[in-house]
Amino acid sequence: MIILGIDPGSRRAGYALVEVHGKKISYITSGALKYDHVDEFIDRLGLIYQSCEEILKKYQPDEVSIESLIYVKSVEALSKLAQARGAMIAAFTRTHAGKVFEYAPNLVKVSVTGHGHASKEAVDKALGMMFGKIAFKTADESDALAIAVCHALNRSVKIRLMEKKPTKLTGKTL
Repeated sequence: MIILGIDPGSRRAGYALVEVHGKKISYITSGALKYDHVDEFIDRLGLIYQSCEEILKKYQPDEVSIESLIYVKSVEALSKLAQARGAMIAAFTRTHAGKVFEYAPNLVKVSVTGHGHASKEAVDKALGMMFGKIAFKTADESDALAIAVCHALNRSVKIRLMEKKPTKLTGKTL
C-alpha cells in the first residue's frame, strides 16, 4: 500500500510517499509544491488543484493523508490555508473518495515521536531514526512524511471509525 502525505499550504505544500508492507514502512520520495510565483491568491487555487491531480497521476497512491487546519494568528492566513486545503481535498477526492484522511498536528507528532507537543527537531530526529538521513529541501517535506507515517500507524483505527459513522443520506451505519 502506498500512502501520500500532504502538508498543505497556500504558497508552498509538502508531499511525501511511503509504502506499507505489514508493519514495515518504507520511504519512497518527497518534495515541495511551490505556488508563490503566482501573485494573486485566487489564481493559485487552480494551480494547487492541478498539482495535486498531477501527484496522484504520477505516484498513484492508494490513500492520501493531509494535515487538518492548524491554529494561526491571522484570520486571513487561516482563510487562505482553508481554501488551499479545500482545493487539495477536492482534487484528491475526485479519484480517491473515501481514501482521504486528515490528522491533527498533535496526533501527527504523538504518532511519530510519542509526544503531542514535540518540537520540529524532535519530529525530524524520529523520522531520521525510522528512515535514515533524508536531505529534505524544505520543512514542508519532512512534515508531509510525518503525516504519511501518522496515517500508516493509525489507518486501521481511522478506517474502523469511518465504517461506524452514519451516512448523511440514510442515517444508517455502513
